Amino acid sequence: MQSFAAPALKLVDTMTAAAAAAPERAVAFQGAPGANSHVAAREAFPDGLPLPCFDFADALDAVKDGRADCAVIPIENSLHGRVADMHFLLPESGLAITGEHFLPIRHALMGSGPMAGIRQAMSHPQALGQCRHWLRAHGIAPVAYPDTAGAAALVAEMGDPSVAALAPPGAAKLYGLNLIATDIADADHNTTRFVTLARGSRPAVGDGPWMTTIIFEVRNVPAALYKALGGLATNGVQMFKLESYQRGGSFAATEFYADVEGRPGETGFDRALEELGFHSKWMRVLGTYPQARARG
Repeated sequence: MQSFAAPALKLVDTMTAAAAAAPERAVAFQGAPGANSHVAAREAFPDGLPLPCFDFADALDAVKDGRADCAVIPIENSLHGRVADMHFLLPESGLAITGEHFLPIRHALMGSGPMAGIRQAMSHPQALGQCRHWLRAHGIAPVAYPDTAGAAALVAEMGDPSVAALAPPGAAKLYGLNLIATDIADADHNTTRFVTLARGSRPAVGDGPWMTTIIFEVRNVPAALYKALGGLATNGVQMFKLESYQRGGSFAATEFYADVEGRPGETGFDRALEELGFHSKWMRVLGTYPQARARG
């Protein structure tokens, strides 16, 4: 926790103490108070106690260690794609995806000096990427930092009028900064999808539609992915997301992350996953949860 800038530490300590007193209500998130993940955690769990964590691994550890009931973690953005590292951290965490939440993102530029004197903007790489055209048009150089609100706290601590932060508008008030410009993302549809992670899966009961997230590794043979996914097509299972990544440095077999519609217990869905598993080296279900937003 001491990695946060001084202006954020008092807030972090207060929130951490509240979460420690009632860990069954604690919701871990990555970033300083005021970050988009903080906003998402409050929206997804209005009665929860948000627990700020400096990085994603810390947030997942808080859940694994029982210091939080769950974590709300960003996984992809409509402008800038997937959130780096999450596709590696998710499988390794041993946690299950139990829900999703969509948050419209509204970035603001904040600092201690006027717009004319700003030379650098500090923020999470995702936020910088979502505002890259606006920053370039205004001659402002991006500077990466682990989270948005944490950047605002650091800018407040630095007191340098030439350095501003990109963060949610509410962070300006938290850290005593001036709101210099608002709604500066490169597209109005800027939205981040978050997933909720918990120590155990939740029963998939009630009305749908349902989403299931799976990871699998194809065999190193011709048409491996075509064969693995064939069962989805023949059983009428819709796939909304498919991303590839490699680990281990082999540059051979590829692992995939996929979001598909349906849940275990549905005949067509079960047949599709059985066929996918047959044509894969291994397959794992990361979670089944209600869709927060209808696809298509």
